[in-house]
Amino acid sequence: MYSTVQFVHSYWAYLVLTVLVITTVNSLIGYFGKKEYGAKDMRLALFTLIVSHIQLLIGIVLYFVSPLGAKAIAEVGMSEAMHDPNLRLYVVEHPLAMIITIILITVGYSKHKKKLTSTPKFKLLAIFYTLALIVMLTRIPWQNWF
Repeated sequence: MYSTVQFVHSYWAYLVLTVLVITTVNSLIGYFGKKEYGAKDMRLALFTLIVSHIQLLIGIVLYFVSPLGAKAIAEVGMSEAMHDPNLRLYVVEHPLAMIITIILITVGYSKHKKKLTSTPKFKLLAIFYTLALIVMLTRIPWQNWF
């Protein structure tokens, strides 16, 4: 089960990162270009929200079945996990950063829906999705990506 969940989580992450980059760039172009907010922009923002939440659910399952997740804390203890940089990344830093990323995406999406005109919609999406992208990029385990 672990290898299947890890495989799905790893490859779904490429989709999440790609969609988040596309939506962030689209929002920045829409905001600075004073474009009209349309159905395509709404679908992009919603698709980013959906794929990121699916990734969170897969990640939660992975956290509890992985030897680098909750099992590692049970085996070596939290103090020892915090002293090992690699283990700390997988046990604490990556999960926390990704939860913050999902919160930023969710808040940005929710707030932008309440705005009535294009510029504030793009502005909120640009701010929250850019922050989410930055947080995500800081805690991706890059050594496993290439």
